[in-house]
Amino acid sequence: MTSASGNDETLKILIAKPGLDGHDRGARIIVRSLREAGFDVSYTGIRQTPDQIAGKAASLGVSIVGLSILSGAHMELVPQVFRALERHGCRDLPVVVGGIIPEQDRTALLEAGVVAVLGPGSSLKEIAEVMRSASRSVSTS
Repeated sequence: MTSASGNDETLKILIAKPGLDGHDRGARIIVRSLREAGFDVSYTGIRQTPDQIAGKAASLGVSIVGLSILSGAHMELVPQVFRALERHGCRDLPVVVGGIIPEQDRTALLEAGVVAVLGPGSSLKEIAEVMRSASRSVSTS
């Protein structure tokens, strides 16, 4: 099968809901639309710890981790997810964050290593392209 990125291998994405945020309608829509675009997408469900997310990413062999955070705890959770990914041997996985993120926090997250921050109003096409681009940036590094 040809992936959405045009390679012979399907791009594997993990969409995760870290922390206590129980609102996942948006995450479920993203999962479905990325699957329809040809990606191999797994979803963790709500209320996942950073370690659970990293363990799932490692066991599935994903290419990208997408974090959906609506709780306002992104500045605490994202660094925890990065540390957990490193502990699980997934240090170089690109991480994309989606949610309601204030502009100053977007800058801080990008400086901390997040490859993209997507907010409300991001089109499904834009989200798919961000995933393709994140995958290419890692494969060419």
